[in-house]
Amino acid sequence: MKKKKVKRRTVKKQVRKKVKRRTVKKQVRKKVKRRRTKKNVQIKKTKRVLKKKKIKQIQKIPTQSKNKEVSVPITPKYEIKKDISQQIGDIEENYRLNIDRAIIDIKIHKTERGLVYSVFIPEIDSGTEALLDDIRKDLITDTTISVGETADKKTVAKIKNKFMSDAHKILKEKVPEIAPETQDFLIGMLMQEMLGLGKIELLINDPNLEEIVIVNSKEPVRVYHKKYGWIMTNIIPKSEDEIINYSNIIARRIGRQINVLTPLLDAHVVTGDRANAVLYPIATKGNTITIRKFARDPFTMADLIENKTVSMEIAALLWLAIEYEMNVLISGGTASGKTVFLNSCMPFIPPNHRIISMEDTRELMLPEFLYWCPLVTRTANPEGKGEVSMLNLLVNSLRMRPDRIVLGEIRRQQEAEVLFEAMHTGHSVYATVHADTANETIRRLTNPPINVPPNMLTSVNLNVIMFRDRKRGIRRVFQVAEFMPGKEKITANILHRWVPETDQFVPHNQSLALFDELGRHTGMSEREIKEDMQKKIKIFEWILRNNLRDLKSIGIIMNLYYTDRERLYSIIKTNNVNEIKQPIKKQSEIKTYQTQETLKENFEEEKPRLKQVFRFKQKSRQVHSEKPKPISPTKPIKKPEKKEAVFPEIKSKSSIPVEFKKQIPPKKEFKPLPKPAKVFRPREQQRIIPQKKPTRVEVNEISKMREEIKKMEDELRQDYSNKLGKNLKKKGGF
Repeated sequence: MKKKKVKRRTVKKQVRKKVKRRTVKKQVRKKVKRRRTKKNVQIKKTKRVLKKKKIKQIQKIPTQSKNKEVSVPITPKYEIKKDISQQIGDIEENYRLNIDRAIIDIKIHKTERGLVYSVFIPEIDSGTEALLDDIRKDLITDTTISVGETADKKTVAKIKNKFMSDAHKILKEKVPEIAPETQDFLIGMLMQEMLGLGKIELLINDPNLEEIVIVNSKEPVRVYHKKYGWIMTNIIPKSEDEIINYSNIIARRIGRQINVLTPLLDAHVVTGDRANAVLYPIATKGNTITIRKFARDPFTMADLIENKTVSMEIAALLWLAIEYEMNVLISGGTASGKTVFLNSCMPFIPPNHRIISMEDTRELMLPEFLYWCPLVTRTANPEGKGEVSMLNLLVNSLRMRPDRIVLGEIRRQQEAEVLFEAMHTGHSVYATVHADTANETIRRLTNPPINVPPNMLTSVNLNVIMFRDRKRGIRRVFQVAEFMPGKEKITANILHRWVPETDQFVPHNQSLALFDELGRHTGMSEREIKEDMQKKIKIFEWILRNNLRDLKSIGIIMNLYYTDRERLYSIIKTNNVNEIKQPIKKQSEIKTYQTQETLKENFEEEKPRLKQVFRFKQKSRQVHSEKPKPISPTKPIKKPEKKEAVFPEIKSKSSIPVEFKKQIPPKKEFKPLPKPAKVFRPREQQRIIPQKKPTRVEVNEISKMREEIKKMEDELRQDYSNKLGKNLKKKGGF
C-alpha cells in the first residue's frame, strides 16, 4: 500500500508542474502581445504624424523592367540614438537645402538632451551603392585632375559641372527609366563624396551655421547655429580613419601635410572657410576638425543698424572719419564681431583710393567699385621653407603705393611698429586688436608683447570697442573713443557708449581731438561737420526705409556719393529705388541688344528669301571665277565672251522688310584717288632749296666752333712735325 501511495504522490507533483509551466507560458504570451500592441500603437502614431507633415516613408525607384518598381525606405541614415529618432519632440524649425540638386530636409527639434539638428537623408541600398561606385570609377578613368585645380573655387565648379553631366549620361544608360528626382539626389550625393567632405559638406552648405566641430568618431558632430547657438547633430563619423581622411583632403588641396610628426593643421576649405585639424594623441579624445564658416552674403552697415549693433550717429561719425583718411582701430574680445564691423566700414572708402588688405585667412569682402588688392599669409612647408609672414606682407605693401592699409589683427611688436610707422608716413590704417575697453587697448599696445612707444598712439584717431553678451546672444558697439596725449601717459576720451539696461547708445563726452584734426585738414568748421553728419544720417534712413541691405546696392550708393552726389540726392528725393537696384546701362549696349533681338525674330521669316539670294550669289561667283581653256597655237586666238550674271527679278521694293532696309547701309561706289604726280628735280635745283636763315646767336656759336677746330688742327700738325723731326735725328737724317 505504501508503494502505491508514493506513486500517486509523484504523479500529482508532475501534473502540478505541467500546469505551472502552461500558466507561465500563457503569461509570457500575454506580455509579448502587450508589447507588440504598444509597438504597433507607437508605429501608428508616427505614421499619422508623418502623414500630416506630408513626409513619404517609401520612395519607389523604377527599374529597367517596365512594370516592376523597387521600394527604398527613406529614413535618417545617421542617428544619435534610436530613442531620439523615434521620439521627435516639438519641432522648432524645419527647412530644406538644395545641394547640387539633391534636396535634403533639416529639422531642429527638442529632446531630453536638448535641441538636436537632424539631417534627414534617404537611405541608399547596397545595390545602388555598387552602381554609384561603378559610376565613380568611370568618371575617374575619363578625367584627370591635378592638385592645383582642386584648390581653386572656379575650377572646382567647372569640374563638378562636367562630372554631373557625365554622371547623368552614365546613369541613364544603366537605368534608363529612373525618375529625375532620384537621379538628381544620387548624383548630388556622389559629388559630395568625390569632390567634398561627404556628409559634412551638407553642413557647410547650410547658411544658418557658423561653426562645425567634429569631436571624434564616438560623439556626434556639433554645430553653432546663428539662432540657437551650439546644437548636437545626428551625424556621427564612421571611424577615426574617416576623420584623418577629411583632414588629409583639406591639407592636400593647399599643398601641405598632416601626420604624426606634424599633427596640427591650420588651412582653409575650397569655399574659403577656415579649417583647423588636430590629430590623436595631441587631441586625447580623438581626431578633431573645426571649420569656421564665413558669410557668403556679408553683413553691411544697414544690417548692423537694423540689428541695433550700432546707432546711426556712430555710423555717420565712422563714415566721416574714413572719408577724410582718419586711422581707426577696432578692438574687442573673441567672436565679438571685430572683422564683421571692419568689413561693414570698408564701403565708406572713396573709389579712387587703393586698398591693400592683409589677413591670415581671407575674411573681408568689399564691393566691386573699390580698388582693392587682398593679400594672405602662408605658413612654411615641412622643410621650413616658403613662409610668408604678416610682417613680410606689411613691408611689401608699403612699396605698392597704397592709400589705405587694412590689417587683420595686430599680434606682434614688429607688425605694430611697421603699422604705426605707416600711419606716421601718411597712410590711413584700419586694424583689429584683442581688448575689452578703450583703456585696455592702450595698456595692451604699450606693454609687452606688442610694446609700442606711447608717443606713436597719438596717430590713432578713433577706437571702436565691440562687445558680445553671451546670455542674450547679442553683439554691440560698447565704446567709441579717441586717444588723448598727456604729460605722463595717454588717456582715452569716450565719445559714445552703450547702456546695457536700456539697450541704447548715449553720447558720453564731446570730441577734443577728432573734430579739430578734421577742421585742420578739411577747413570745415564744427557746424559744417555736424551738418555733413546729418546728411549721412538721412542717407542711412533712406537705405533702411527701402531695405537696401545687400553689399552690391550699398556699394552703388557709396559710389554715387563720391562720383555724382547731386544725382544721389535727387534719387533720395524722388525715392527712385530702381536706379540703384537696376543701374542704367549704356546706350550702345541697349542698341546692340535691340538689333540682335529683332534679327533673331525676323530671321526665321526671311529664311527662304535669304536662301534664294545665297544660291544666286554662288552661281555668279562660279561664272566670274571660270578661267579660259588653253588654246592651241594653230587656231586663231579668240577673246572669252563675258557672261552676264542672272539675278532674280524683284517684283516690288516693298518685298524687302523695312527693318532690314534700316539696318543694311547703302553700298558706296569706290572711286580710286588720283595718284600724286612725281616731281623730278636735278641736283642743282635740289641744292638751291631755300633753308631757314640762322639767328645771330647761332652764327656766333658756329664761328666759335670753327675757330676752335682750326686751333686744334694747328696743334695736331705741330705735334706731328715735331715727332717726325725727332725720329729723323735718331736715324741720322735723310
